[in-house]
Amino acid sequence: MFFGLFGKKNQNRAIVDRQYATLTAMAREPHFYTDLGVPDTVMGRFEMLSIVMILFFRRTRTSPRSGQEIAQEIVDAFFQDIDHSIRELGIGDQGVPKRMKKLAGMFYGRLETYAAALDAKDEAALAEALRRNIYPETQESAPDLAGLARWMMQADADLANLNEEDISHGAAQLRRPGSEA
Repeated sequence: MFFGLFGKKNQNRAIVDRQYATLTAMAREPHFYTDLGVPDTVMGRFEMLSIVMILFFRRTRTSPRSGQEIAQEIVDAFFQDIDHSIRELGIGDQGVPKRMKKLAGMFYGRLETYAAALDAKDEAALAEALRRNIYPETQESAPDLAGLARWMMQADADLANLNEEDISHGAAQLRRPGSEA
């Protein structure tokens, strides 16, 4: 019976891998970087991956246990991916925990801020929060992020209407930016 506890996680592996690949592919969509104002930099990529993950996590918070388990494993994969990326950038073993703590704090802060704007259906507040986070040092000269906020609002609504089977099978999709309803 004790070993049965580990079987569930292994059973979810293919689902988690499939869903994580789908989410990361969405975060890499060129339209975000060419048309919606996200800089194509390491931090810009972190911001987009965070946005996509936040949207997915918002959807799974109301899922039954299986969807929440998959979401937790995706969170784990997300932070493992960030850890790996930090190391690839040449940050030494001693600097990684400090950077991970900072990036985790950034992620969870964004989760709270974006969730508040999404819950209030306040596109302007969401665009302003995106601008503050994506362009922290050049907000005055930052591009307008209303298009990104609009995409997030629509993606959040689309995910809210997604059935539980898609979540539990790792088949959740987000609308491609620039596509119509």
